[in-house]
Amino acid sequence: MADKKVTIDGRVLSTKASIIKDIIDDPLVVAARKDGTLVDLSSTVNGGEDIETVKIDSEDGLTIVRHSCAHVMAEAVRALFPDARPTIGPATKDGFYYDFDKNSPFSSEDLALIEKKMAEIIAADEVFSRQEMSKADAIKFFKDADEPYKVELLNDMNETVVSLYKQGSFTDLCRGPHIPSTGYIKAFKLLSVAGAYWRGDEHNKMLQRIYGTAFNNKKDLKDYLDFIEESKKRDHRRLGKELELFMTSDEIGPGLIVYLPKGGILRSILEDFEKRLHIKRGYELVYGPGILRGGMWEKSGHMDNYRENMFFTEIEGGLYGIKPMNCLSHILVYKSKIRSYRDLPIRYFELGTVTRHEKSGVLHGLLRARQFTQDDAHIFCRPDQLVGEIASIIDLVAEVMAIFGFEYEMEISTRPEKSIGSDEDWEEATKALKDTLELKGLAYNINAGDGAFYGPKIDVKIKDAIGRQWQCATIQCDFSLPERFGLSYIASDGSRQRPAMLHRVILGTIERFLGILIEHYAGAFPVWLAPVQAIVMSITGAHADYAAQIADSMKDKDIRAHADIRNEKIGYKIREARLAKVPYMVIVGEREKSDNTIAVRDLGGEQQIMKVEDLISKINNATPNI
Repeated sequence: MADKKVTIDGRVLSTKASIIKDIIDDPLVVAARKDGTLVDLSSTVNGGEDIETVKIDSEDGLTIVRHSCAHVMAEAVRALFPDARPTIGPATKDGFYYDFDKNSPFSSEDLALIEKKMAEIIAADEVFSRQEMSKADAIKFFKDADEPYKVELLNDMNETVVSLYKQGSFTDLCRGPHIPSTGYIKAFKLLSVAGAYWRGDEHNKMLQRIYGTAFNNKKDLKDYLDFIEESKKRDHRRLGKELELFMTSDEIGPGLIVYLPKGGILRSILEDFEKRLHIKRGYELVYGPGILRGGMWEKSGHMDNYRENMFFTEIEGGLYGIKPMNCLSHILVYKSKIRSYRDLPIRYFELGTVTRHEKSGVLHGLLRARQFTQDDAHIFCRPDQLVGEIASIIDLVAEVMAIFGFEYEMEISTRPEKSIGSDEDWEEATKALKDTLELKGLAYNINAGDGAFYGPKIDVKIKDAIGRQWQCATIQCDFSLPERFGLSYIASDGSRQRPAMLHRVILGTIERFLGILIEHYAGAFPVWLAPVQAIVMSITGAHADYAAQIADSMKDKDIRAHADIRNEKIGYKIREARLAKVPYMVIVGEREKSDNTIAVRDLGGEQQIMKVEDLISKINNATPNI
């Protein structure tokens, strides 16, 4: 047999091997890219291929390990619960899942049994073997195996030839690739069970989804499990209830937020901060209605491109759309009179409440709601002003994120398949975003096809205290809606010209940002944001009047202070205040009353004696200077 020339990781080799695995002697290699395509190590070698090895500790390698672990889990489930029908089981960003159709729910005891069985399968080092067959033969195979979900998937495929993977007693419909054998899985853990509709459609059957994760060593797995535990401690839904900030209720409907008094104060603080911030920077406050005629939404393109996310109602025989965005009202404000080039840029700001038809399966407390308030602004400017205005927004984002202590990254999202406007307008809008980021020396990633339907956008992804990313601020560049609504300004030569339009939010939505803040600070807000900044506690009833007097003097200086003069032990009062994460606990007894002082303890445990005026100054000085 003549030698075949192949390129392995840039080195040209001669080989007689028929599969990639026989050329590779590195035990860390789990797969390969053959001419750019990810393949198993059992993929054939014909000669002339360019092969790049994929190691187990690479991003691709870990994804393949996790996908293979999902197959191992499915094998274990089928062995323990023969009535459970497997559906799909992909790798995810942090692990994997597999959906099963099973009559009775999986319990925590079941997960422990499945984990034990998986460990046995991994110890057996079962080989993953790939088999290709015709679509018709695959349909017959899965029909005979009584797996209707696989048959449905096959019927929706256009391929005439499909691939199956087998390890041990389990065979799955899968494109691959997979690790060579189950023994390559070094550390895994099953995490939880949740409901999931088949193919994500709420009209389909509810399945049971088992979530798990896998890593290449036990230390990485332990670090991730510790991260999960920390995330649970910071869960804004739990803290929101414990700190009495907000609630949801099935009585009013899923995805609808009710703010409790402390949450109402917190929201008000954030909104007042936003208003001062924007007015100081040349924005004008406007307000638009919650519903607009259906014709407006047809004209804007929302009917064709966003209808599934909207709610509609009928008034006197006419169709009205409940607004999912604030932009149309701001367009009408711009159109309310003739504009000159000297007027531009014009910046409108609204804390606008919008409603979107989110599916119940994606709702998640404050982070994903059906009704929420955006710190929304729309800037109308000349095209030559675009870069300057985008740069100013980026500067504002930087200023605000620094106040809250967030690091962030930038991403440009380009034209989606479902969109309006000309190619030229999209190119000009995208160029303006790129030019601005490059002018400011800011790095960015490209998120292809994820722009708004009317224009490309910059998304700002912040990183919280434990390293999670959240998408908040966004800057969208739009030539399409000004064209559709006939917006214009009088240019210096007297001609009518079309303005550009920037849609932007800084925090994003008030609800989502509050949820992020709760988790970022673990409920212990900085003093300027805290709903209650200080609790003044009397040691005995004899000091109640002095405690009330101190609290009143703080309130007179706009400090959010409460007096706790209950007939309870001081240790109990302090514990309650700590659990409520109040920044300052002010303790007054006989000595403080005699000296006209206060004993102050903060959440970090630091204690000192001071005058009430000094604490007031300390709290006021902690408020950001905007």
